[in-house]
Order: sequence, then C-alpha cells, then structure tokens
Amino acid sequence: MSRVGKAPISIPAGVEVSFKDGVVAVKGKLGELQQTVSDSVELSIEDNTITVSRKNDEKQSRADHGLYRALINNMVIGVSEGFEKKLELVGVGYRATNQGQLLDLSLGYSHNIVLEVPQEVKIETVAEKGKNPIVILKSHDKQLVGMVAAKIRSFRKPEPYKGKGVRFVGEYIRRKAGKTASK
Repeated sequence: MSRVGKAPISIPAGVEVSFKDGVVAVKGKLGELQQTVSDSVELSIEDNTITVSRKNDEKQSRADHGLYRALINNMVIGVSEGFEKKLELVGVGYRATNQGQLLDLSLGYSHNIVLEVPQEVKIETVAEKGKNPIVILKSHDKQLVGMVAAKIRSFRKPEPYKGKGVRFVGEYIRRKAGKTASK
C-alpha cells in the first residue's frame, strides 16, 4: 500500500472540495483549481477529510494512488495558504525589475531578457544594496510556480567555478577548483 496514497487529506476551513465526473474542483480564498482524476482511483469526501483509494493492485493503479493524493493535497494547500518560490541572482551586474507581469532580467548577456509571467503568478523583485537581487514568485498553483521558476533559472544556470547564475534561495552549488598554474 502506498504510504503517500493512504494518508488522509484534511480540508481547512474556507475550502470547498467537489468531485464530479472524474474532476476534482477545489475552491478557496486564494483561487480555484481543477484536476482530472484517473479511473483507477476513487475519492471519498467525508467530514473535512478526503480519502484516496485505488480500485485494484495493478502497477499503474499503485502509481496513480500516490500521485493523485499528492496533487489533491497540493491543490488544497494552494487555495488556502499558497506557494512561494524565491530566486537569487548571483553575479556582478545581475539585476531584476518588474512592471506588472513583465519581468526584466539583466544576466550578463548583451541584451536584457523580458519574460511575461502568467496572471495567476504574483511577482515581486527585491534589490537591496550589498545583497543579491531576489525574485519572489507567489501563486495558488504549485505546478505553475515551479514551471515559471525553472524557466527563469534556465536563462543562466549556476556554474560550479564562481557560483554565478540564477539559483533558488538556500540552494547549495557544489563548487569546483579552477585551473592550477604549474612551473
């Protein structure tokens, strides 16, 4: 039995969950999310808890059991609390500014990179003197925040010699020794 799949999901106050025709809809103060659920999984909603169970022990059913439990749990957390990702720009002259949903990144290329962020994601840039610029992404959709963060990080991945690039706050970059001069 899947350890992830058999854990019940508690529904916090102010969150509505409905399951109809294979689609789970979760509505809360931060927004509304929907997810289609495979036929191999059954949902039961009883007194502020959601229980996910599988119909049989086939390999795909076992995989879907934990997957859909995790997806539904992320939806419930997203509409009640939300998700946040912070990216740090490490490098001389690296800057980030935003005007509404447009993110303007200066990452050492000959041109600035302008990225239009989806409406569901709130974006904020913090630039303090003496510290690396930080881009903060907030949304109720965990998958969307992760995709936008990965896209921003892909513009200049952290390199192992000087550690320059776009990285998540708290991410550890394994450093390598550079060339050594020999006589």
